[in-house]
Amino acid sequence: MSTSYLVPNDLLYTEEHEWARITGTTARIGVTDYAAKTLNDVVYLTLPPIGQEVRQFESFGTVESIKAVSELYSPLTGTTTRLNPELANHPELVNMSPYESGWIIELSLKRVEEEKKNLLTPAQYRDLLKSLAEEHH
Repeated sequence: MSTSYLVPNDLLYTEEHEWARITGTTARIGVTDYAAKTLNDVVYLTLPPIGQEVRQFESFGTVESIKAVSELYSPLTGTTTRLNPELANHPELVNMSPYESGWIIELSLKRVEEEKKNLLTPAQYRDLLKSLAEEHH
């Protein structure tokens, strides 16, 4: 059984299955389609307050599904400027629309150019998913 996952070409990715959509010095962050499908039904998210600094690859919160609680890791260093207001009442948006209405936080970025190099391109992320699929067969 091969599951194909959506990997948009305009995003950068982490090995922990988060994505970043960078616009200038702002980034919108969420979890990938792979993470959303692996988590199953998301029931709750714990997120940082507005104004809190998060660091690249460090945990900034948790996502709770019926199965487990998973850490969320920030793809970039920055200050939280927005939380997705819909997620408080509709955490399932993370599953239903991980790249659009299920985005999680927005950051004002500190070191965008240096840190972008540490992230995976869409092609590299697809290769990672391919190798994960092979490990499970």
